[in-house]
Amino acid sequence: MADPITWADFERCQIRVGTIVSAEPFPEARKPAWRLVVDFGPHGTRRSSAQLTHLYTPETLVGRQVIAVLGFPPRRIGPFVSECLVTGFVREDGAVVLAVPDQPVPDGSPLA
Repeated sequence: MADPITWADFERCQIRVGTIVSAEPFPEARKPAWRLVVDFGPHGTRRSSAQLTHLYTPETLVGRQVIAVLGFPPRRIGPFVSECLVTGFVREDGAVVLAVPDQPVPDGSPLA
């Protein structure tokens, strides 16, 4: 197990809920992925590359609330710049299941 982090470390992660407003194919990615735009309310929109193609289509992603990390610096993935990390859980078969709130909450709400 990794070394414990402090509460201050956790707070710096900026884990928030947002709604996916756009999902498009990302053919330039090394692994199959979608290019997402996520609305975080007062924190604006952010782009993300997400390896969710096994279980989700653009139609099933748009309008869905997700939990994402906003505290990372932007990361270039080929021609695309990812500005947040959409979170999920990896199954044994490699498919990623989104981490989502079980009730609607305002976009931009922090994880407590």
